[in-house]
Amino acid sequence: QALSPLAPGAQDGSPAAPRRPAPPRSTEEGKAPQLLSRRSSILSTLPAPLASRRSSLGAAPGGKRPSIGPWMLHSRVSFSGLPLFQPIPEIRLENTYRMRPDKGCGFNAGRVQRVLERVLAGVLGGTSYSPQGSAPLVHSLAELLRCRAKEVVPPRYKLVCHVLLGQHGQQSLLVASRALWDPESDSFASATFSNTSLFAVATVHGLYFE
Repeated sequence: QALSPLAPGAQDGSPAAPRRPAPPRSTEEGKAPQLLSRRSSILSTLPAPLASRRSSLGAAPGGKRPSIGPWMLHSRVSFSGLPLFQPIPEIRLENTYRMRPDKGCGFNAGRVQRVLERVLAGVLGGTSYSPQGSAPLVHSLAELLRCRAKEVVPPRYKLVCHVLLGQHGQQSLLVASRALWDPESDSFASATFSNTSLFAVATVHGLYFE
């Protein structure tokens, strides 16, 4: 009777362990996982051989590269693919060649003066003079007077507002101003206010913007 050959490890008479069939090896086993190329687009989900940095966003492989715009020169882009810093389009306006305001649209000094008197009386009516609080009060008052006067002044006028505030101590005061302008289109309005504690002189110059 022929003896069957012993498996390795059974030379000492111990029973041979049954051999397990080796699992099928995949064709991809042993290969490193494919990484996205650094040159590929951040929006591309294709592997490196199919997606590259030279391919445009959303373009089919082999398609013609479209022109996207000058914003592609920026190196920083958002996750949506749009640049973080988009250039602001320049707006060019044609000259109107209007050297004078339209008829009836000039600077009305009397109307602006009434606005100044009303604002000064409303803001400084119950205010007492304070050396520490006079500076911020003058800044806020000048801005308020400029905004209120702008509501009654026709367009194409630039306004310059000047406010003088001081303590009322029975002293005499003379306020004068000079300007280089066109007397046919430019003008000014002035108003004063005083109480037992302070006095204020407000002047608004209106200059026509050609």
